[in-house]
Amino acid sequence: MRLNIPLTGDPEVEAVREVIESGYLTQGPKTAAFEAAIREYTEARHAAAVSSATTGLHLALVALGVQPGDEVIIPGFSFPATANAVIQQGAIPVFVDIDIETFNLDPSLLEQAITERTRVIMPVHAFGLCADMDAINDIADCHGLPVLEDAACALGGTYHGRHAGTLGTAGVYSFHPRKIITTAEGGMITTDNDELAARIGVLRAHGAVRGELFMEFVDAGFNYRLSDVHSAIGLAQMQRITEIVDGRRAAAQKLRAALEGIDGVRLPIEPKTIAHTYQSFVILLDDDIDRDEVIRRMRTRDIETTLGTYGMHLQPYFRDRFGISDAQLPQTTRAHHQALTLPLYPQLEASDMVMIADALRASVAESRRG
Repeated sequence: MRLNIPLTGDPEVEAVREVIESGYLTQGPKTAAFEAAIREYTEARHAAAVSSATTGLHLALVALGVQPGDEVIIPGFSFPATANAVIQQGAIPVFVDIDIETFNLDPSLLEQAITERTRVIMPVHAFGLCADMDAINDIADCHGLPVLEDAACALGGTYHGRHAGTLGTAGVYSFHPRKIITTAEGGMITTDNDELAARIGVLRAHGAVRGELFMEFVDAGFNYRLSDVHSAIGLAQMQRITEIVDGRRAAAQKLRAALEGIDGVRLPIEPKTIAHTYQSFVILLDDDIDRDEVIRRMRTRDIETTLGTYGMHLQPYFRDRFGISDAQLPQTTRAHHQALTLPLYPQLEASDMVMIADALRASVAESRRG
């Protein structure tokens, strides 16, 4: 059983066929329509399609004025693309520990991480659950700092009724096949800031402004555009976004019910005012359970699982460059070693949920230390 299967079919195939037959393959009318669909769905004022969420984060940091040597605060527990985007700009990622209950950045630790070199706070909505944005925004406002949401996993998620990705200065979604909707590869930057949106638009396409007859290059920009081929897939996906998000949430509730009562397993939480997308269904195992052995045991039962995501300070590059100890990020360290992602997607049947639960129960029992 695979970890995730995108919900795609004939509409996506026909959308790509239409673009190929049109002969207009690069960024064009389909991309503009895809951006409009994201704006309408999220109620963001601006949306700019980009080649990936990673390039989107980098582009947003550049547009926000982050310079080499500046500091950007991020959670310690995330896919390394979060930190890579900061490093690509020559800036320094400052890792803050997480709340182990939500896997999100712990706002109570933010103040002590802010210095005179801090330029941006970049929370991640872990696995599709929004971070505590009211607390984060309050602290950011006190220090005059922009907030860039890494909302890669959170399209369709809400916080007090507002969409993830529209809760800060700007937000970035991912359309990788493991995310909520897919364009194969791609991302989107959203913002309500007119000036920031204009700068993103220029930087995204080589720093160019198109005139009557030709382009004028006003900045040293990037080629971070999204093609109409990818955007056509995204448009088809947006036509079923409610079905996809509702399907993931329904599947999550069924899986939760099947897993209830397994000893040593803590299920994901969902606060009443925050709607989870369940991009990933991530559980936390007790410390006396060997998580890696559980992954191996589940594999022998033909069920794909993986770690939650990465404690970045434990990865060779970040460990060697920044030298952060486990004691500085204790909850991140625990999540890195004990969080486990289970299969979840709308196509799962009730029998699949039972199979996952039975396999997990046996694998956990076989993987206790001592």
